[in-house]
Amino acid sequence: MVDTFLRLENDIEGLAELYAMSSQDEQAELEDERAAVAATLQRLYRETLFAGPHDHRAAILTLKPGAGGTESSDWAGMLLRMYRRFAERQGFTVELLDVVHNDAAPAGIDYAQLIVRGDRAYGLLRVEGGVHRLVRVSPFDSNNRRHTSFASLEVMPEIDDEIDIEIDPKDLRVDVFRSSGPGGQSVNTTDSAVRVVYKGGTPDEIVVSCQDGKSQIKNREKALMVLRSRLWEREERQRLAEQLKARGEQKAIEWGSQIRSYVLDKQYVKDHRTGLMRHDPDSILDGDLEELMWSGLEWQARQGVI
Repeated sequence: MVDTFLRLENDIEGLAELYAMSSQDEQAELEDERAAVAATLQRLYRETLFAGPHDHRAAILTLKPGAGGTESSDWAGMLLRMYRRFAERQGFTVELLDVVHNDAAPAGIDYAQLIVRGDRAYGLLRVEGGVHRLVRVSPFDSNNRRHTSFASLEVMPEIDDEIDIEIDPKDLRVDVFRSSGPGGQSVNTTDSAVRVVYKGGTPDEIVVSCQDGKSQIKNREKALMVLRSRLWEREERQRLAEQLKARGEQKAIEWGSQIRSYVLDKQYVKDHRTGLMRHDPDSILDGDLEELMWSGLEWQARQGVI
């Protein structure tokens, strides 16, 4: 990156000299070079936004609908599709670990957990964590009334064995059960799904389930991997709270605060942290999230949150 920056510095100085000596027509001919330098400068700037120690890792996404039954479940299903479409656009891979469908909404879900793998998947997706709000004329309301729905997204890095997270086997309970999701006859007729319950000396249990495939052993490994990530997340919250306290800041760590509204009947999406507003909600719901994510990364950098 240093070599690229030095070359860019020379290019900028050279262009500035040429502009100073050129006529208006000649300056117009230099536009392509100026645009190339600007694009390189933006790429270098964006590199600096990936300052987190786990930005290079895969991202674990957990989606849950808020109160509201069918409406919220349908909204959670829309968000699941949105993030899968985003991953496809980026050339990332998606592994669906667990999903609970809602029979009342054809595409709705009551819960979903997936892993997105790709270049800096967690670095991009970490800004998406929080509560997402949908406002629309409901397709489930025969009176065509306007409804507001909420769904929450948790984003964690995939924490593997390289990072030491202590898990005492005495604090674990492992249950096996029959998978309820799609996957073929043998998935649905064998006890291949795994639920891991972790107590760990705290009042709140951590429950992780995986029913991704036919192998109970592989599902157990994946569930334990997600548990490691959840334990890392808990430690990270404590670290950030201590960091803010040391800096004398009183603001709350609003991991679950409302971050974005999708107002379909008025055709706009607004990010409440950055103020960025777009008027193409259909495109965004089809996975066009890059602008919102880069804006969110810049906002986090200004807040000093990594």
